[in-house]
This record gives sequence, structure tokens and C-alpha cells, in this order.
Amino acid sequence: MEPVIAKFRTHQEAREATLAYYRRLSPAERLEILFSLRALARKEDDAPSAGLARVYRIIKLGRD
Repeated sequence: MEPVIAKFRTHQEAREATLAYYRRLSPAERLEILFSLRALARKEDDAPSAGLARVYRIIKLGRD
């Protein structure tokens, strides 16, 4: 994927151009972008094999 530079007058124009770009991509190209972003995020993580943290809390319910 090559970087592209474009100038827009408004944020709305930029949003529309971004949406139009992603609409033109094939599903395979979209998945390729997703996987590359996921790989980048995993590289930045301190513990790549840790996965999601398991969080839970046990709450004792009172009888009414």
C-alpha cells in the first residue's frame, strides 16, 4: 500500500474521499489492510501472547 497525499477544503470532503476510497477496494484488499493494522498493533504490544485480560468480580447478593 502506497501513501497518498490529498488536500481538502473541509473535513466533510476528506470524510467523503476516505469513504469513496474504501468503497473502491475489493474485499480482499480491505482484509489485507485489516491484517496489516492488526500486525502493527501486536508489534506495539508489550506482551503479544498475553491476549485479553480476564476480569471478573464475585458479588454476593443479599436476601430481601
